[in-house]
Amino acid sequence: MFRNTVETLASFAFELLKSIVMNANEITFDKLPEAVAHLIKEVTQIKEMVVCNQSQNSIPTKRVPIGIEQACQIIGKAKPTVYSLVRKRLLPSYKNGKKLYFFEDELLDWISNSKRKTIQEIESEAQADFQTRFKNGRK
Repeated sequence: MFRNTVETLASFAFELLKSIVMNANEITFDKLPEAVAHLIKEVTQIKEMVVCNQSQNSIPTKRVPIGIEQACQIIGKAKPTVYSLVRKRLLPSYKNGKKLYFFEDELLDWISNSKRKTIQEIESEAQADFQTRFKNGRK
């Protein structure tokens, strides 16, 4: 859907540019206000199309729960490891009866929040902490 809208906007802009170039020889000083008004009208139409496209894309997508097999594939862990993480409440999950459910976005967030810091990040944080603690002399 987004691709079709972009293609529509691109073709609209191309037609606008083509009409401007073709009519460029016809624009005189006397017709300049009309040409500017025409351009303003065309730009307004493009803005309306962009706003309409953005409002269509802002519709929230439906979150579909996934099963344990898909969760294992997403996080790259074996089933027993996933069950262990769920039991320890380290992995976001939902249980309905005997079945576990997960949401892909939550699993990806869990992965990104589990990032280990690099040595450079640790050193820069230590340096910043050192500077704030001993900014005005020893405390």
